Amino acid sequence: MDKVIALAKRRGFFYPSSEIYGGLANTWDYGHYGVLLKNNLRDWWLKRIVQEREDIFLVDSSVILNPKVWQASGHVTGFNDALVECRNCHNRTRADHLIEDKLDKKVEGMAVEELSKIIKDNKLKCPKCGSLDLTEARQFNLLFETHVGIVEESKSKAYLRGELAQGIFMNFKQMTDSMRIKFPFGIASNGICFRNEITLGQGVFRTLQFDLMEFEYFVKPENWQEVYESWKEIMWKMALELGLPKDKIRWREHEDFERSHYSKKTMDIEYQYPFGWKEMWGLAYRTDFDLKNHMRNSGKDLNYRDPKTGEKFIPHVIEPTFGLSRLLITMIVNSYHEEEIKGKTRTVLKINPFLAPIKAAIFPLQKDEKLKKHAFNIFKKLKTNLVCEFDDSGNIGQMYRRQDEIGTPYCVTIDYQTLEDNTVTVRDRDTMKQERVVVTKLEEYINLKIKS
Repeated sequence: MDKVIALAKRRGFFYPSSEIYGGLANTWDYGHYGVLLKNNLRDWWLKRIVQEREDIFLVDSSVILNPKVWQASGHVTGFNDALVECRNCHNRTRADHLIEDKLDKKVEGMAVEELSKIIKDNKLKCPKCGSLDLTEARQFNLLFETHVGIVEESKSKAYLRGELAQGIFMNFKQMTDSMRIKFPFGIASNGICFRNEITLGQGVFRTLQFDLMEFEYFVKPENWQEVYESWKEIMWKMALELGLPKDKIRWREHEDFERSHYSKKTMDIEYQYPFGWKEMWGLAYRTDFDLKNHMRNSGKDLNYRDPKTGEKFIPHVIEPTFGLSRLLITMIVNSYHEEEIKGKTRTVLKINPFLAPIKAAIFPLQKDEKLKKHAFNIFKKLKTNLVCEFDDSGNIGQMYRRQDEIGTPYCVTIDYQTLEDNTVTVRDRDTMKQERVVVTKLEEYINLKIKS
């Protein structure tokens, strides 16, 4: 994992936030390649979930909602984690993470008294200084508090959203009134959320600010199991489409004590990271918990009325959740390879070409002005429809190495033969095989390779 994070920082995928001031724990900024990769993953999700379907609609809600939303949803009282503090170095750690990392035992959601007993009985140490002198586990709320207006008082208190779901529920009535929606249907959203979490140096796996992609799929209560299984199958196929190997992913159902306060059934697709099996995506059955509570607390009618039968009912909800920030680090971890080539180590990100931040890199073979000018003209034409890079900063080996580390699937070299017959050398990232391609067919060639 240290090698992966070092590569991500060195090649511009993500950096520690505010680093010139010593940084801020659990915050990261995305560099050029990280933004491109994140956008590619988001666009792929939108294509699969919204564009290719006719039953899911988009909404983009405010990051700050009326605080009554979070009170009604149960997040103000029920959205908590247990924390222990080291009396020696004052490092704070999530109790469940400490136990899971050391004992490989799932305890998320367990009562603080039980967590404290497990830590004490197993003599678990502070992960920072190794001291055994830890406090009892204590609950703390994950919602970030803020204040609306210029005066910090209880009446102005608000919260940064901890999930996208509540913004979707707040727009349920408006969406069903304004859109031609047939039941069953989904409302999807992607954007930034905030959770006041404590983490242990795993890059952008778990951060204070993170990107989510999720949707609520509204169903009749008698159909929830069938729909749940359907989305379970779809999510598994999507994971495989990204290139994640079957032996590195698995479904795991939450035990009763793990489940969120709103869920009747939750399952995770877990990925085997260097630090163990951890949640990548989640699938929850939220029943009618949210709409029913918001209807009761707001006094507004949030029933769905079937336009054909006139039947009124509160829909139940299936919620597939895709963490975008977490998916980015998953793709980098999964695609990271070290290979020995002629006695030297080659580091390469074998990321699926359709997701790669840069699709092709264009090089002149030597620092010859004719070759450089010809290469740059090819680059200008190619970059109209493909995300490409031009590089003439080093020898061909150095330029290949850099592109391998950012996952560029195809490198195009312009040499003296190009000036004679208008062909270029295209080098494949994974096989390192080279092929001569006519310049006029270059874009078509790369696009066909990416789609295959």
